[in-house]
Amino acid sequence: MLQVAFTGGGTAGHVTPNVALIEAASQRGHECFYIGSKKGIEAAIVADCGVPYFGIASGKLRRYFSWQNFLDPMKILWGFFQALWILQRRRPNVLFSKGGFVAVPVVFAAALLRIKVIIHESDLTPGLANRLSAPLSDRVCLNFAETQLAFKGRVTEVTGTPLRASLREANAERGRSYLNVQKPLDPSRPILLVFGGSLGSHVLNRCVRVDLDALIERFQVVHVVGQGAVEASLLAYPSYYQFEFLGAEFGDVLAAADLVISRAGANALYELLCFQKPQLLVPLTKAASRGDQLENAALFEEKGYAMVLSEERLAPGKLALAASELWVSKQQFLEQLQAYRRPDSVLAIWQLIEEVADLKRPGGKGNR
Repeated sequence: MLQVAFTGGGTAGHVTPNVALIEAASQRGHECFYIGSKKGIEAAIVADCGVPYFGIASGKLRRYFSWQNFLDPMKILWGFFQALWILQRRRPNVLFSKGGFVAVPVVFAAALLRIKVIIHESDLTPGLANRLSAPLSDRVCLNFAETQLAFKGRVTEVTGTPLRASLREANAERGRSYLNVQKPLDPSRPILLVFGGSLGSHVLNRCVRVDLDALIERFQVVHVVGQGAVEASLLAYPSYYQFEFLGAEFGDVLAAADLVISRAGANALYELLCFQKPQLLVPLTKAASRGDQLENAALFEEKGYAMVLSEERLAPGKLALAASELWVSKQQFLEQLQAYRRPDSVLAIWQLIEEVADLKRPGGKGNR
């Protein structure tokens, strides 16, 4: 039996892949615990997993000026010592890091204690946290083979992203039943799912509502808006379904959808790829991010998986027009999506964790 520590946080995309691995741990006879931030989203997401959770201080690694930049190094340093104490006390065989700013001090603490480290990078190009963590890692897991160029000198594996059980076992009929309880569905009309990541997207919310009349001429619109963003005046609007958040039901609703409009976060794109959904991507601009969503969207467009609409081109009518164009040409996108063969990422990563753990044991592969 192994004991495996998990870390990662800041957004759901840095946490839910860890949840998928934790769900499978008991089947393989392993124990887990989680190190995340005290105030981040990860504590709530991990709560249902039934594993010990340890909150540490964390600071954000910003690329822009903020007065917080003068305080956060002290938080990161304190988080490092907290992580060091937790890891020294529990002595896991392996630390698996999904990235995010909270992961950096944990990875550094694990490296100091000579605990094996595996990191996972979902984006086409690595974020700052994983660039800092990579030199201390024993393996780097990737979504895309193209990302290997960014980790020269490291041992990389293209594993894909672990999907939690609610996604792996998703059922389209259950998804339609769930929606039908909210408002009667028309089985003859396609379902368009719109979501902007775990926190929602004000830009997508605004554009969907501006174009709502045009969208519902062709689609039944299922809109995940984010916390506090439900528009009460539209609750009775025909063919328009609003949700602040979809938890375990998300996989079923995604399976039921015929078309998706989304931001271009790596985990969302991987889920859409696995579900083989024609997709219209509206990536975050470089002004609002490090440009990773633009790169992810460009790769998906190049491979024929998605149509891309830049945020700068969004204007009244543009979103509805692009969605209609994608729907008309959906077959060519489906052909490319259906050619993709999804790996069993949960199995691949657990096998990698077990392999890396074996390298440190007397008589293990690393000692032969």
